[in-house]
Amino acid sequence: MSCGEPHATPCSEVLGKLYAYIDGELEEANCADIRVHLDECRECLQEYGLEGAVKKLVARHCGCDPVPEDLRGKVLSRLAAARADLQIREAGVES
Repeated sequence: MSCGEPHATPCSEVLGKLYAYIDGELEEANCADIRVHLDECRECLQEYGLEGAVKKLVARHCGCDPVPEDLRGKVLSRLAAARADLQIREAGVES
């Protein structure tokens, strides 16, 4: 089948739900319908591949917001405390 031929789930509905499908935000029944449609419809499958690639590209290049300094400080402090705790426990094991 190709786009324009009848499907159980219309192409417009599949393409309208594409971002929710890619993000895993659809109920399983809707996901199953979309997977069946994508298996049958090459044009929608190509659109799905393009949309997925665009989302990954945007996430990779725009997901680099700077971390707030107070959060960074808290994380580094907790890591240092965890390292110190581990060193104390390891020293206790060696004794």
